Amino acid sequence: MKTAKRQAREIALQALYAWQLSGGDPLDEARSLEGFDKTDARFVEALLRGVLDGSGRLQELIVPHLDRKFEKLSPVERAILYIGAYELEAHPKTPFKVVLNEAIELGKSFGGAEGHRFVNGVLEKVAAQLRPEEVARARKIA
Repeated sequence: MKTAKRQAREIALQALYAWQLSGGDPLDEARSLEGFDKTDARFVEALLRGVLDGSGRLQELIVPHLDRKFEKLSPVERAILYIGAYELEAHPKTPFKVVLNEAIELGKSFGGAEGHRFVNGVLEKVAAQLRPEEVARARKIA
C-alpha cells in the first residue's frame, strides 16, 4: 500500500505535468485528480507551491547536471526533477536517499523506460550540491 506522501508526490507529478502542457493552475488540477482525497493534501500543496514559486531557482539547480537542454526533457522528467530538487532544498528532515528513492519510483511508474536512472543521476548531483555533509556521510557508510 502506498503511503500518503507517495500518493501526494504522484498527485503533484500529475498536476505539474498538466501545468506544463496547459498552463492551468496545478493546485486546481491536483484537487480534481482521483485519489486527492486519500492523500496528504497539505504535502501536495506544499510541493506544488514550492515548485511554482521556485521553478526558476530549481531549474538553476538542475540544469548544470543535465546532458541536454531542460526544454528537451519530457514533461514527466521535468516534473520529477522539480519535485525532487524542491524536496532536497526545502525539506531537510527528509533524508536525501528517501527523496531519490521516491523520484526513482515516480520515474518507474510514470516515465520512460530508463527515465528513472536519468532522474536518479541528476538528483544525486543536486543532493551533493545542496546537502554535501549528508551525502558524504552516506557514502562513507556504503
